[in-house]
Amino acid sequence: MSAPTESPQDQALAATRAWVETFVVARNVCPFAGREVARDSIRYVAVDAREWEGALLALVAECERLDATPAIETTLLVLTPGLEAFDDYLDFLAVAEALLADQGLEGTYQLASFHPDYCFEGAEEEDAANFTNRSPFPMLHLLREAGLERALAHYPDPAAIPERNVAAMRALGQEALARALAALRDGKR
Repeated sequence: MSAPTESPQDQALAATRAWVETFVVARNVCPFAGREVARDSIRYVAVDAREWEGALLALVAECERLDATPAIETTLLVLTPGLEAFDDYLDFLAVAEALLADQGLEGTYQLASFHPDYCFEGAEEEDAANFTNRSPFPMLHLLREAGLERALAHYPDPAAIPERNVAAMRALGQEALARALAALRDGKR
């Protein structure tokens, strides 16, 4: 008897979890992520983003879940299917940020953005620096502002984190990073 196959959303969640552990934590891209992985305080949620209204409602519901559940430090909303085009994702991100502000959640929560085709404004698509924000699937990282402030207060020179990450990504190179990301996306964890 063969094992049941994973749904596409289950595969996306597994790839995202593997990305957090083997890329974000292992490469120290976020120096605070390892603690949360060890504490099992990261919530992973698959959200169908083909219809923005439902995806935005899921974002608000996750804010409410974080309000009610202090043991969850942060949530990764994996937006699949939908938002595969980076420009569409950026449009959605702008609406999501405006929604948090409209809901009075600005200052309590913030969004970090990740996408398979992430490209910083003014950067070349092939610049390995973009991999600091590239992920196997489009996602929103919902962070508690208070938790972020606590973590930053105990970290020496937090302003240097982005520079260090850019240098590390460029040292690894675009081709190697693209292969690693594709392997995660394809389930070769």
